Amino acid sequence: MRGEQAAPVRYGGGRREPQEVRRGHVVGQTTDVPEGGGAVFSHSKLVVTQPEKGEYKAFSAACTHGGCTVQEVEDELIRCLCHGSEFDYVSGDPVAGPAKDPLESFTVSIDGTDIILD
Repeated sequence: MRGEQAAPVRYGGGRREPQEVRRGHVVGQTTDVPEGGGAVFSHSKLVVTQPEKGEYKAFSAACTHGGCTVQEVEDELIRCLCHGSEFDYVSGDPVAGPAKDPLESFTVSIDGTDIILD
């Protein structure tokens, strides 16, 4: 009907995070994640890093300070440009800025060039 909005979809009585919907699905390509760097996959709210050749780490792209989506991975840091928080690209631990908590970590598997959220 005109002017009405649909109610948000709830699953199992609670709200699902974007990562939960992506479990078991391709979230990106290894070709987009440089060795010694990383990439932000905003559609799945994940940041994936490759600290060493063939070693992939995945973290929530939501900054633990204010919830902004982190914008870049550079110089071995995951950076949130909203308030200046920086996180270690291997552990997700905060190293600078107002964030005090680490980024939530996830495991991924690789199939060819597909990065699949476990």
